[in-house]
Amino acid sequence: MYDIQSRWKLEGNILRYYGLRNQPNMFKNTVKLTKKQKTIIKKLPCGLTNSEITILKNLVGAQIVKFESKRVIPSSLDDAKFCKTCIANDFMIPGIEFDAEGRCPICRSAEKTKNLKSIVPIMNTFPRSKKSRFDVAVFYTGGKDSTYLLYYLSKTLNLRVLALTWEIPYMSECAKKSIENAKQSLNSVEFISRKISNDDLRKIYKKLYSLSENTCACPSLAYVLFYPELVANKVPYFVAGNEPAQLLGLYFNHMAPQIAYTFSQNKLLNFFLNIGRILTFHPPLKKGQFHTLATMKQLAYGDSKIKNLAGYSNQLVYNICEAIKEVSNILNPLKRAIRSSSWSGNIPAFVQVDFDEICGGVYEWKKIKDTIIRECGWVAPEELDKGLHTSCKIEKCKEHSQFARFYHMRSAMIPFSALEIAIASRSNNLSRVEALAELKASLGFSLDEIPECAIMREYFES
Repeated sequence: MYDIQSRWKLEGNILRYYGLRNQPNMFKNTVKLTKKQKTIIKKLPCGLTNSEITILKNLVGAQIVKFESKRVIPSSLDDAKFCKTCIANDFMIPGIEFDAEGRCPICRSAEKTKNLKSIVPIMNTFPRSKKSRFDVAVFYTGGKDSTYLLYYLSKTLNLRVLALTWEIPYMSECAKKSIENAKQSLNSVEFISRKISNDDLRKIYKKLYSLSENTCACPSLAYVLFYPELVANKVPYFVAGNEPAQLLGLYFNHMAPQIAYTFSQNKLLNFFLNIGRILTFHPPLKKGQFHTLATMKQLAYGDSKIKNLAGYSNQLVYNICEAIKEVSNILNPLKRAIRSSSWSGNIPAFVQVDFDEICGGVYEWKKIKDTIIRECGWVAPEELDKGLHTSCKIEKCKEHSQFARFYHMRSAMIPFSALEIAIASRSNNLSRVEALAELKASLGFSLDEIPECAIMREYFES
């Protein structure tokens, strides 16, 4: 008796893998089938004749296995198999493969990915601006990472910072208190907050929930709201506050190829890009400006066809773009700002601070929290050990929905937090023991719906 191996699924003329394969097959997640192969596979589970086994060729033993050889996918963390060196396991990432030594693909790829720092250019110091009241701008949520970034830019570098806060309905009380305390502690920072009307936001959230089963639209909607503000104030740099684990997670989720992490350093590609702009009477782009325009144009006009054809579409951002169409006029100021900044060259460069480097090698969550509590009055969430995503009351909903969709093979997107907590534990941002404690107590990896989901739906259904 033969069957399709667990986590492989027949979809049209291909077999698709819902998991994270190990080296050297990490991103080989689809197998194209012949008509004869598809006909045989549609009959499974069943016995196979010698001629059918010959037709299936090298699929047998990998994608097609004897029934007793099918992997059992655990239904709880208690039954999960863990990586030998990090917190990755086959419950929160069903279909993750381990090598003979018990290591997961994230750990097996440590050497290969050690230089994949950011998909936007890295800058750890910034010049004083002569054209603006501000040297840099930051999207500020009141969470751990954006608070540390704000502290670093304003107190360590003594820059004039514009802090931009989108007031979401689910902002946690600790984040609100952290923002108020930061206003008192950081004298070189100017704070701006914006709120989308409940009527418009409910339309967006309702559509987004139908697509993603959650309403998380950060930071995309914040970019929509604040890009015109950055252009109007001629802010030279918009600095991202993503910690290293989040940035590398895009690679393992097959949303950013290796070349994306080195694009800003590729002089030849940037040369040809700027030749095209000069020929169309646009000023050449400086470091980081291409990334700004690409990000904002994606939100305003949707994913590029080239990116989709290359297989690196970001389903999360695509769904947000589709949801924003429910209130399409919200995009009008963004589109005007894109056009004016592209023609004038007044484009805030999208850059990233290397948190590991500015912390002396490792961005240790515990030390970071101690620093921002002391320097900025940061208020930790009730779950004191929580380090991932500390500013939103319904973060668990996003984790739960991404996990449930992936577990049941309704989405090929690996839950972001699953990758991030694994990468963070591998990279010593927190210990394996601390990561396991956070995984059990604070993250939303549950097959049963969690209480926070009701809070989320209550807002857009009211």
